[in-house]
This record gives sequence, structure tokens and C-alpha cells, in this order.
Amino acid sequence: MRILVVEKEHKIARSIKQSLEQEGYDVDSAYDSDEGSSAAVSQQYDLIILDEKISNKSGGGSIVNTMRNAKVHTPVLMLTDKKTDKNRSKIANGDADSYLAKPFSLSQIMTNVRRLVKRSSPTESILSAGDLHLDTETYAVTRAGKNINLTTKEFALLEYLLRNQDRPSSKETIVAYVWDYEADVLLNTVEVYVKYLRAKIDDPFDSKILKTVRGFGYKIDSSPNT
Repeated sequence: MRILVVEKEHKIARSIKQSLEQEGYDVDSAYDSDEGSSAAVSQQYDLIILDEKISNKSGGGSIVNTMRNAKVHTPVLMLTDKKTDKNRSKIANGDADSYLAKPFSLSQIMTNVRRLVKRSSPTESILSAGDLHLDTETYAVTRAGKNINLTTKEFALLEYLLRNQDRPSSKETIVAYVWDYEADVLLNTVEVYVKYLRAKIDDPFDSKILKTVRGFGYKIDSSPNT
């Protein structure tokens, strides 16, 4: 799957690109309207992530208009500064297929990406490790057949660790993925949420699945043992 990220803020573009590549997507980046329009029309993509206020007077919508006029119907996820009714009308008018208001977390980006690319290439919605299962569509989490209620942040943390199971993830990486890019989050906060998550998915069970990798971070063990 190939994705184009058109975002004027290089820091945000790099964060999105790194997260998508970690999920196995091929990613191209553009930082202005001319470069974005050219790539969107001349190259084949499964999804385009577009900053609404890319550097031109018309905003990101002009790139979408260029695409549609060229008969390019690639799904568009538009990044906006504010969630308003105007955004909804843009989607209704075909300017974008979905929108996401800033600030957002990388987990929100990935949720939208998976939903949009699924149109052309259905993907498995169930993530599993041992007897732990997470459904990215219904947000249901179970272990050994028992339902587990998670908060939004706990769910995002577990989803990230499951998608990277058996690979240690640092606190810095977890913060970048789970929290808004503008959030001022202490690394100790990750420890707190790992503790919360462990209390729900590990403590009530004999085998332990959420492991601390000393000096590296945390990981989900795909083959848990006691």
C-alpha cells in the first residue's frame, strides 16, 4: 500500500511518515501545493493525507479539485485546524473522504488510514497475541474469553504494542504514537499507563503478556508464559 503525505509542517509529516512505514506502508512526502498536486495526479496512491492549509491561498481543497478534475479518485484524509460543520460539508461535496482535526495522536491517524485503505484492500481487524484479542473496528478487547474494558489511551497503547509485538518499544516512541503531537507528556506517564493496562490484561491471568524490556521499553509477548 502506498500513501502520499502532503503536510507543510515537516515535523508532523516526518512523524506520520515514520508511523506509516512502521506499519508496512510505502510513504511519499510533499510539503507544498505544487509538489503535492503533481504527485497526487502523476503517481498512483492508495490514500492521500492532506494538510488543509497547505501553502497556497485556496488551501488543500485545491489539490483535491485538481485530482478530481484529472479523474483521480484516491481517498483523501484531510488534516484540519478545527473540527467544524464546514469540514462535514467538504466531505459531502467530495472535497475529502474524511477529516481529522489537529492536534491529533498518531493512533488517530492510523485508525483513519486503516478505515480508508480498507475500501480497496480489506485487512484483518482482529489483533491477537496468545488468548488476547483486540478488534480495531468494534474496539472490543478480550482475554481468555473475558471482556476487558479499556480507556481510549489504554486501547491505543495496547493496539500499538500488539501491532509491534515481540519488538520492544521505547517510551519516546509510545508517546509519539499514542498522544497528540502537541501534548507535553512526561515519559513517566507511559509507565503509569503501562501499569493501568497491565492491571487489566495481565494481573487477573496466570500467564503474563505485557513485558518490560529493561533498558529498551515494553513489548507484548506473542507467546506468553507464566
